[in-house]
Amino acid sequence: MLDILAGLLVLSGGFFAFIAALGVLRLPDVLVRMHASTKAGTLACGLILAGAAVAFWDLAISFRVVAVVAFILFTAPVGSHMIGRAAVRTGVPLWRGRGKEMTPEDWDVPD
Repeated sequence: MLDILAGLLVLSGGFFAFIAALGVLRLPDVLVRMHASTKAGTLACGLILAGAAVAFWDLAISFRVVAVVAFILFTAPVGSHMIGRAAVRTGVPLWRGRGKEMTPEDWDVPD
């Protein structure tokens, strides 16, 4: 029964990782791509690591999994915020709608 649960967790994590990769490839600008990669990527990592914890069913591995998931949950939003801030400050064109791009002149970016 634990093997089936571990397999389901790993497969669902793989599904969300695929969704994150598809979002990175298909979405129009850096901010929206970051959203897809951080949200779905974090969920995918958590599910895959939970599947590993269930598969090994060991207390030491479970503590490591919890530590790694907590580290990912704390660092992914900060990293994505810093990437987005750097993109806006360096003038990366942002998507504003179909056929329109937002330029740095459209933004009132504080220094």
